[in-house]
Amino acid sequence: MGCYHSVTVNAPVDQVWDTLRKFHDMSWCPDVITQLEPVGDAGGTETGAKRILNGVFHETLLTLDDKERTFSYSIDDGPEAVSKENVQGYIGEVRVFPVTDNDATFVLWTSRWDSSGGGVQEFCDPIYRALLGALKSHFA
Repeated sequence: MGCYHSVTVNAPVDQVWDTLRKFHDMSWCPDVITQLEPVGDAGGTETGAKRILNGVFHETLLTLDDKERTFSYSIDDGPEAVSKENVQGYIGEVRVFPVTDNDATFVLWTSRWDSSGGGVQEFCDPIYRALLGALKSHFA
């Protein structure tokens, strides 16, 4: 199972990547992520960095590749739909690509998981749409 979301942002790829790559900074989407608590000693660009979003989503940065402009993370626990009891192996990945035609950026946000229950995609889709909408507005 999984989600697929994308958006084109009217800003150069390096600016968009610099905003997204900071795992401990989601200030670009204040209406979606109202609280971000870094957990542990790892910095926001270090593999293994942990955060808690909005007091309920526990996430870990798994990979960060500046050359390829991509990072991946796990959701380790969260509200019922994505709780560790309902979902196993939840991995999100963000990839950023230049749109050379007009110096814009294509952002792809995907996720995959295993779940014995339902409702995960219906729960996650609106969150990813809101995050990408906020990113687009941030650079408008």
